[in-house]
Formats: sequence, structure tokens, C-alpha cells
Amino acid sequence: MTHTTILSWVTFIYFAAFIFYLFRTVFGKEFWGRLATITAWTGLAAQTVAMLWRWKISYDMGMGHIPLSNLYESMVFFAWAIVFLYLFLEWRAGNRVIGTFVIPFAFLAMAYASIAPGINDRIEPLIPALQSNWLTTHVVTCFLGYAGFTMAFGSGLMYFVRSLAVPGSNPANGWTARLPLPDSLDMLIYQGTVLGFIFLTMGIITGSVWAHYAWGSYWSWDPKETWSLITWIIYATMLHARFVRGWRGKPMAIMAVIGFACVLFTYLGVNYLPGLHSYLKA
Repeated sequence: MTHTTILSWVTFIYFAAFIFYLFRTVFGKEFWGRLATITAWTGLAAQTVAMLWRWKISYDMGMGHIPLSNLYESMVFFAWAIVFLYLFLEWRAGNRVIGTFVIPFAFLAMAYASIAPGINDRIEPLIPALQSNWLTTHVVTCFLGYAGFTMAFGSGLMYFVRSLAVPGSNPANGWTARLPLPDSLDMLIYQGTVLGFIFLTMGIITGSVWAHYAWGSYWSWDPKETWSLITWIIYATMLHARFVRGWRGKPMAIMAVIGFACVLFTYLGVNYLPGLHSYLKA
């Protein structure tokens, strides 16, 4: 068994966790919720082992770098960050329903890394500009930020689904009443946004410092840098509107969706634009 085999199995483990979370939401049986949590923790543990194994192999090959250097490795870490942050929030909030709307993104990230055409899963040496400890701090903080925004997006989706629950309506829609109340979902959107915003800010700062040492400039308006700034401004506007304009509920959910669309373009879309950050060059 290799680390890539373990990661392939983790993809199916996360899919199973999603199904169990879905059963918990639809049928309201706590058994499915406990099973879902155990499954998610199992997947996270296995994925952690596989990532550390891949890291060790890079040292054995004489390269010695954290597995965050190409699109495959970044997608794997993105999935890890989503599950890690979700399980932390699940432990804090004590509500497993959220997993129905968050864990699927970890599964999709792992599936994309495994089956998408053109993704290179080989361990390769870093180019000189990337041979720095700043790689770890910059990439880790950015992806923890993306994971936080994924939490906010999932909570925003829940908010829209929860709005379908009308007392006395069709019993077939009764499962939506098991979702958290709108005020709780609003708080989850806010918490995910704040976490994502803090980590993204740290990622932009560390990236700027790293760029100065690697290329002699703090900011070069590379497509990735530009869209990172756009994403940062959107979430900064979202938080500003909450504190100053009193935005709650639906406006926050809408902004969470818009912001996440920008996150996806910042992460994946800019790969099709010429620039220093394009994973497709690897």
C-alpha cells in the first residue's frame, strides 16, 4: 500500500461520511450522526498519515519539501483543511447537520485530485524560488482561509434551504426544520467568514514577504495576487457591512456565495491565466 492508495481510499471515506451526515439530517437519527463523525475523523487521520508519508518520501528522494507544491497536493491539503476545520467547529457547536453541506466539498476536492485529467501526482523538486520556509506558512494560511470560507458558504446554503421550512407545509419538507435556526446559521456564516478572513490576510502578508525575497517585489499584480485582493475586499466589505450596516441573515448568505465563487476563481480559475502562481505550469 502506498500513500496515494490511502488518499484514494480517503476519497471514498469522505463520501461515506457525507452520506451518513445526510442520513442524520433527513431521518433525524443520532446514530447516523455519530457514525458520520467517526467516519470523518477516520478519513482525516488516514489523510494525515498519507500526507506525512508523502512528505517523508520527498526527503528520501533528496527533495525534502512539504507536499504543497502542485495542484494535486494543494487539492489534497484543501480537503484536509476543510475536514479539520469542520470537525473543530462541529465539536464547538455540537451540531452535526452542518456536515451535510460542508463535507461534500472535501470529497469533491479529493475526487478532483484523483481523476481530473492533467493533474500531476508525482513528487518533483521545487524550483529555486519555491525553496523557502515561506512556502509552508503562505500556502497553509491561504488554504485554511479557503476552508473557513467553505464553512461560510456551506452555512449560507443551509440558510437558503432552511428558508424553505414553512410551518404546516408539505410534510415531505419537514427535514428542513431540523436545520439550525436562521440566527444560528447567520452566526455560523459570520464565524466561518472571520476565520477565513484572518487566515487569508495572513496568507497575503506572508506571500508578499516571500515574493520580496524571491522576486524582489512585494506585489506584482500577478493574476493570483489580483484575485486574492479582490476576494479579500469582498469579505472585508461583507464584515464591514455586518458591523456598520447591521447586515444579518439573507444578505450575509448571499455574500458568502459570491465570496466563495471568487475563492474558487482565485484558486482554480487563475490557473488558466499566465502568471507566476499557475499550478498548471507544474
